[in-house]
Amino acid sequence: MREIDPKTTSRAKAFELWMKAAMPMVTMTKTFDITHLRRVAKRKGVKLNMLMCYAVVKAASSFKEFYMLPVGDKLMEFDNLAINTIVMTEDGGINTCDIPFSEDIHQFEADYLRITALAQRSKEDVVLGDDYMVIGSSALTKCELDSVVNVYAGFWNNPFVVWSKYRKGWFKTTLSLSFQFHHTQMDGPISTGFLNKLQEVMNSIEY
Repeated sequence: MREIDPKTTSRAKAFELWMKAAMPMVTMTKTFDITHLRRVAKRKGVKLNMLMCYAVVKAASSFKEFYMLPVGDKLMEFDNLAINTIVMTEDGGINTCDIPFSEDIHQFEADYLRITALAQRSKEDVVLGDDYMVIGSSALTKCELDSVVNVYAGFWNNPFVVWSKYRKGWFKTTLSLSFQFHHTQMDGPISTGFLNKLQEVMNSIEY
């Protein structure tokens, strides 16, 4: 992680407009077709949540804006991406853990299984270093939600995705996903481009 001058980036105007805004977070909600993703999970015997996490961070890796993040009053740049997921601990609580992005889905799955298992046994969260821009995630699979608006804490500006229980139809399986981001990090065209790219990735994942 290193500080960069916002004036040298495409985020210069956004930095001036939104860094001091009382509520700089934007939330978008989209319904995704996860028919292919669910079939891959079922046929290959892999976790759907792992495939979701991979699809999110894989899609994000296509946009340079995901490698920048406002931290405090500065704009920081990162070399790597990761996704944070929530796991239930052995004592009934929850921990969060960071899964580093790897283009190789098998490597990503290996890291996912190893790190989530560690988080389940641990007394604290499992986090990566400052070299990673981390996308938050939460899978609320006990209910078919239409939308989730995440809390804005004011100190954790990372993008955040939340999805709920999928809806299975005769020919298609759909899932609602909410995407929250700091307006300094990206604008509407980038955020909607990410959501479109996410659907493309979901449709084309091979395992």
